[in-house]
Amino acid sequence: MRFSFLPVIVLMMPILEIAGFIIVGKAIGLWLTLALIVFTSFLGLLILRLGGLSMVRNLQDAGRAGRQPADELVNGAMRVIAGILLFLPGFITDIIGLLLLSPAIRRFFWKTFGPRVVVAGSFRQSGFEAGAQSGFRNEPRDAGGSKVVDLGEEEFHRDGPNNSPWSNKPDDRDLPKP
Repeated sequence: MRFSFLPVIVLMMPILEIAGFIIVGKAIGLWLTLALIVFTSFLGLLILRLGGLSMVRNLQDAGRAGRQPADELVNGAMRVIAGILLFLPGFITDIIGLLLLSPAIRRFFWKTFGPRVVVAGSFRQSGFEAGAQSGFRNEPRDAGGSKVVDLGEEEFHRDGPNNSPWSNKPDDRDLPKP
């Protein structure tokens, strides 16, 4: 049986954060402690706002350059997590959030946990279209512009003689022949 430390850490965090408040409060006083908590919360909100916008910009740039956007996505996601941790009241979450703002620490986390993460996607050399309705540019299309779905014989089925599995319109093979 495998034991996970994550539930233990989640249950211990409030106790550790309260202990942090007491230690810091004794060291610098009540009002400076409260000011520090409010300051890091505003810093977290600022990082969330700027980090989200820069992540979208970096993803678009990677798509235009034809690169896999995994690095930009991971760095942006870690900055967003750092902003959330800074926004939460507590000194331990603030320390972890500040550490995640460092590119060296983000690379360390990605090297440590990256092999466990699978980033799947389908990209062409020219990248993906930002703002496209379908999401990716390389979806197969026929000459008429509609999506092409390639199924094997065992994957295709109909619910009735005039029903296509993808639309409510009658299938052209079911229409009367002239």
